[in-house]
Amino acid sequence: MNALAAIGEALVLIGTFFYLLSALGLIRMPDVYNRMQTSTKSATLGSLGVMVGVGIWALGTDFGSAAWLTKTVVIAIFLLLTNPISAHALIRAAYKSGIPLWEGSVVDKYREHLEGKEKAPEETPKEGGEE
Repeated sequence: MNALAAIGEALVLIGTFFYLLSALGLIRMPDVYNRMQTSTKSATLGSLGVMVGVGIWALGTDFGSAAWLTKTVVIAIFLLLTNPISAHALIRAAYKSGIPLWEGSVVDKYREHLEGKEKAPEETPKEGGEE
């Protein structure tokens, strides 16, 4: 075993640990919003660790090539960019469909934002540039 294989294995183990944290977050958190937040962050980190670890691990073996690392890094970047966006869309859809926050939640910034938009008068530009 060479150093690249050892580093790759370590990254895969670290990624697996973050997957475990993600599963625990799904079990322990009280509402859909907290569950989604914890699982998205730790699953993204877990995916990054596993994908990059597999690429580096493949470089350290006899059958590996730079193509493995390139492909896994591209997949990891794609996951890094899309996981938070998809989680945001799902959480926003859950909020708009009326799924309540946990009763222990103290702050609801999105409700404050929506109420602020409703209260603010719409400014319409006047014709002729006069104010």
